[in-house]
Amino acid sequence: MSLRKRIFGSVFAIVILAALFSAWRLLGPATAFSGEKYYLYIGTGMKYEEVLDRLERDTVLESPAFFKWVADRVDYPRNVKAGKYEIRKGMNLLNIVRILRNGRQVPVHLIITKLRTPENLASFIGKHFECDSVSAMAYFRNNDSLKEYGLDSNTFLTAVLPNTYTFFWNTTPSAIFRKIRSTYTLFWTPARKTAAAIRGLNPTTAYILASIVEEETNKQDDKPKIASVYLNRMAKGMKLGADPTVKYALHDFELKRIYDKYLQVESPYNTYKHAGLPPGPICTPSEQTLDAVLSSPQTDYLYFVAKPDFSGYSNFAATYEEHLQNAREYQKALDEQMAIRAASEKAARK
Repeated sequence: MSLRKRIFGSVFAIVILAALFSAWRLLGPATAFSGEKYYLYIGTGMKYEEVLDRLERDTVLESPAFFKWVADRVDYPRNVKAGKYEIRKGMNLLNIVRILRNGRQVPVHLIITKLRTPENLASFIGKHFECDSVSAMAYFRNNDSLKEYGLDSNTFLTAVLPNTYTFFWNTTPSAIFRKIRSTYTLFWTPARKTAAAIRGLNPTTAYILASIVEEETNKQDDKPKIASVYLNRMAKGMKLGADPTVKYALHDFELKRIYDKYLQVESPYNTYKHAGLPPGPICTPSEQTLDAVLSSPQTDYLYFVAKPDFSGYSNFAATYEEHLQNAREYQKALDEQMAIRAASEKAARK
């Protein structure tokens, strides 16, 4: 074999090996982290160099240099897009760069259950999104921004229904609220608005009443009757006298018993001192509780108290005398239960 052929063969082999190596670098596993997934958070306004620094700092890639080479070929340095990106273990460089270049974010699922204050929601948003709780709270307190929705800083939470909402990580507080409110709009069908109006309510006041009912019981079949109690009290000009509103006024949601001294707290949310509904909801009630309010029956009930069997259900009464009897039965059962518990604890200490 001539020298020329040997040189040509060697060069050809080197080219093939280089091509194979490049293909392996491009299409083979390119990740260096140990977990199954790595989430890359690219903040709004972040520069390409900052993205590189984060990838290198967190040891995300086997070859940051090769990433730069690929990124340059697809003009990624001038097309950095903010967002939350999922890089899976074993992903190749071409896919990683394509995901970032095309802005293919992973969704953020915001699961709202029961919240009690706008601050709770702001904190929740701050933990899941680029925006912090301070900016979220600033939006929730801005009556000018809320005016277009017919809301203010007190009634803001009436547009928030417990549900699962899907966003991108860099969604702004205003866009988050706009989407949450779209679920509220769908909920309030003409039939539901009519049911509210029949009971002297509108979507806002029905929500506020439902928030009180939500805090009163976990028993779904008791909720319509409890709603009827409060509707009857309002119709008669009585104060609602709802214990959960006192807890809200005190911002002490762990209180087990409401003593007379608590009833004196000065707050528009204290329904022992102020007539009518509080100015805003005391929690985010479920759709089931809202429907319980909208399907509340016509009753003559004005009072309710827990049943003495501790089932979680309530006894309802139309007169104060009947209510006192129900209350005495419950208190007697409670005293007996506490006596049994105290005796048991005393025996255990011996």
